[in-house]
Amino acid sequence: MNSEKGISTTYLYLVVLVAAVGGFLFGYDLSLISGAIIFLKSEFAFSPGMEGVVMGSAILGCPFGPLMGVWIADSIGRRRTLLLAGILFMASSIGCALAHHIWVFSGWRFVGGMGVGLASTVSPMFIAEIAPAHLRGRLVMVFQLAVGIGLSMSVFVDWILSRGGDPECWRWMFATMGAPVLVFMLGLYCVPESPRWLAAMGRVKEALGVLTRINGTTEADKVLNEIQDELKEESGGFSELRLPGVRLALIIGIALMVYSQIDGCNMIILYSPTLLQAAGIKSASSAIFNSVLLCVWILICTAIAFWLIRVFSRRGILIGGGFGMVIGHILMFLNFTRHLPIAITLAAMCVPIASYVLTLGPLSWIVISEIYPNRVRGKAMCIATCSMFAASFITTLLFPVVRDWFKDQFGQPGGIFLIFAVICAGGTVFVWKLLPETKDKTLEEMGRFWLKLDDDRAAK
Repeated sequence: MNSEKGISTTYLYLVVLVAAVGGFLFGYDLSLISGAIIFLKSEFAFSPGMEGVVMGSAILGCPFGPLMGVWIADSIGRRRTLLLAGILFMASSIGCALAHHIWVFSGWRFVGGMGVGLASTVSPMFIAEIAPAHLRGRLVMVFQLAVGIGLSMSVFVDWILSRGGDPECWRWMFATMGAPVLVFMLGLYCVPESPRWLAAMGRVKEALGVLTRINGTTEADKVLNEIQDELKEESGGFSELRLPGVRLALIIGIALMVYSQIDGCNMIILYSPTLLQAAGIKSASSAIFNSVLLCVWILICTAIAFWLIRVFSRRGILIGGGFGMVIGHILMFLNFTRHLPIAITLAAMCVPIASYVLTLGPLSWIVISEIYPNRVRGKAMCIATCSMFAASFITTLLFPVVRDWFKDQFGQPGGIFLIFAVICAGGTVFVWKLLPETKDKTLEEMGRFWLKLDDDRAAK
């Protein structure tokens, strides 16, 4: 607590940590399937096409979370919307653990995906709206760190439960989801509502109280005035998204989020056990264990990303990461075409994963939480996030089919990584040409940036 300025950093970090548990559940829920799929395939005996459906069922549900969230978050607030996400997570955990048919299982995964969609939209938005401008990038990064921790923890749990050889261990894998969900829902009762949402609802006194605890009295008054000034300039309706400047921001956000899912790095993470089996590992438990090593690597890279975001520009990091992903996918192609040892396969997988986790993974969420004007942020993030999940579902659905096609035609799946290398090269050019810098700018400054583009075009 900084008593001179009235700032409680402890209070701020508590709020951010609770909101970031939504990121933990995001990573945990979507990654449980990576180890469980080996046992699900054995029990239900489905084709590569059905594998894509099972793997993508949660992702298919994800867009419905933001579609609901765009109304719910603006109507009842960010905190209560996250509580709803927790309820969906819990229902999915119980339903998946008890399912006795693959379509029933996929249906409950769909419900969990709706929770992921809500949490992935509202958690970073909530953090961005409550964080001071100079800390916003690092605090939104906590969400991405939580995603990485959730991902790693789920794969570790998969490995522990797979060691006993129980063919139905996958049920316990999904049952474990209940514990972090309870922590999340209890924690939400201890945090305040977003001050920017409170101000938009006319609850100015409450908004000022939250801002004062986070920013101090003097800065709180200044931030509140900026929020109110911007709210006067915005209608907040979907029609505002058609304004040329805001429309450009929306297009950039959609393109960035789609790029973050079709770059191939998430497929390496999600399908790592089956890719390792394709590379020569026969035991399911051993394949999952090697995936645990990759998850440890993800956590290390996520920690380093905090430093990168503090020191370098958003655009510079994304451009550098794009080059790294191109190189990483080329290495993956060479690794499979030359049938190199498992240790080399793991090393090759680490390159694109590191490039993604250090750059595009966290920064795509940071940028879309920063880039939009306050009153349309919820709606714009909904559209961008829905686009992301649609791209993720299509990629997840097609990956096993295309992977097996290359394997059938050429004896190995390496060709798919050349496709990803081309996509990453295109994404790098997009960032270089179109993405504005958002680092150290207040949310209100970014809102005025796009509205000024509209004024400049009108003047012409």
